[in-house]
Amino acid sequence: MKIGFSTLSLFMRSFREWLETASDDGFNMMEILCEGPHTWPRIALEYDRGAFQVFESYDMDIYLHAPTIDMNPASLNPGIREETLTQIKETIDLAMEIGAKAITTHPGLIHRLEDRVREMGKYYSIETLTSANRYAEDQGVTLSVENMPNRYAYFCNNAQEHAYFTEKCDMKATVDLGHANTTGDIKPFLFMENISYFHLSDNNGEKDQHLSLGEGNIDLNLLKGIDNVIIELNNYQNVLKSRDIFLKIQEKR
Repeated sequence: MKIGFSTLSLFMRSFREWLETASDDGFNMMEILCEGPHTWPRIALEYDRGAFQVFESYDMDIYLHAPTIDMNPASLNPGIREETLTQIKETIDLAMEIGAKAITTHPGLIHRLEDRVREMGKYYSIETLTSANRYAEDQGVTLSVENMPNRYAYFCNNAQEHAYFTEKCDMKATVDLGHANTTGDIKPFLFMENISYFHLSDNNGEKDQHLSLGEGNIDLNLLKGIDNVIIELNNYQNVLKSRDIFLKIQEKR
C-alpha cells in the first residue's frame, strides 16, 4: 500500500527534513507543495543541481502540487493565465529533475458569479490545462487535475465536471476526498476513471476544513481499499493520527 503526506503539514522545512521524516515514520510517498521560498519551482530550479541528489538516497515516491497561490488557469486575464501555464511547466521541469511520479494542479475559479463568466472561465481553464498537459506528455510526466469544494466559483466542484475536465484535457484525476465530501456524496469520485492518487482529510460536509480523519462526517468505511493516498493536513501530528486510523480501516477489509 502507498501512503504519504503533503508537506503542507511541515511547511518551510527542507527537502532532506521532509524525506527523513517520511522515511522515519514509515511513509512511502510524499507530496511536495510547490509554494514558498525554496519549493517554488522557479527558485528550486536555480539551486545547485546537486541538491536534488538527496532524493536518490530515499526509497520514496515523490509527487508535486503545482503552485496555486495567485494562480488561475481560468482567469479572464490573459497575463494571469500565461503565468499560470508558465509555473505549471516549471513544476513539470522540477518533476523531471527529482523523478516525481505525478503533479497535481487546480482547475481554477471565477470571481464574478455569473453563468456566462463561468462558461468563459471553463473554456480558458481547459485551454490552459490542455497546453500544460501536452508539455507534460512531451516530458514524460503525469499531470493530474484536482476536484474542488462544492462552490459555484470553483471548477471541478462535482464528479461530473471533474470527469469532463479530465476527458477534455486528456489528464489524470487527483481525487480530494475532503473536497468531494462537500458535495454530499463521495462515492462518484471513488469510481472515476484515470485516478492518479487521492488527497485525504475530513470535514463537516459543508466546507473544506482539513480535519483529521474521524473529526468530520466522512463515512470512513468508504475508504476501504483505496491506495496511493496523500494525507493533506496542516499539522504533522494529525497526519500521524489520520495515518493510523486509515491503516486500521484497511485491516478490516
